[in-house]
Amino acid sequence: MSFYIQSGCPEVLKVETADDMADAVGQLYPLETEHAVLVWNRIPVLLEYRYDIPVLLDDLVPLLEEIQRAEFSETRVYWGSDTFSTEWQIRRDGELLRIDSRWIAVSGSYESLLNERSQLTVEIRSFVAEWLKVLRRIAYDLGAQASVRLEDHDIAVRVNALLTPLH
Repeated sequence: MSFYIQSGCPEVLKVETADDMADAVGQLYPLETEHAVLVWNRIPVLLEYRYDIPVLLDDLVPLLEEIQRAEFSETRVYWGSDTFSTEWQIRRDGELLRIDSRWIAVSGSYESLLNERSQLTVEIRSFVAEWLKVLRRIAYDLGAQASVRLEDHDIAVRVNALLTPLH
């Protein structure tokens, strides 16, 4: 498979309150903990739970919702973390996604290798399932701390909807 994600099992810290889910995720995981690993055309890319994932959440959740809609045809997403900076042009081709990427920065500085393998084709169902591994990990870790209070619940509610069996 040319696209998959290993969500890992990062260490978890105590979180009392947060502005939103992204803020909670940034507080939930320590800097020195296990990473998620996104594999793009057989190239592993590290995603830090403390910094990268919170930056991705506000774009990732709407993207996963959008690409599952029957009327979806194409979109562009820019992931803007310091250690995961890439732009993806995503087009639907039947039940497949065709992704053209431009890699700007990744942990380890091997953007040129990723740019040599910039095109990716993946089943929509598989693409969503891989990202849901990360969202499930976060939801579980946040859920284990029943006392976490979010000021803005929008993304958290949408993540829970994505994780329901209907999706």
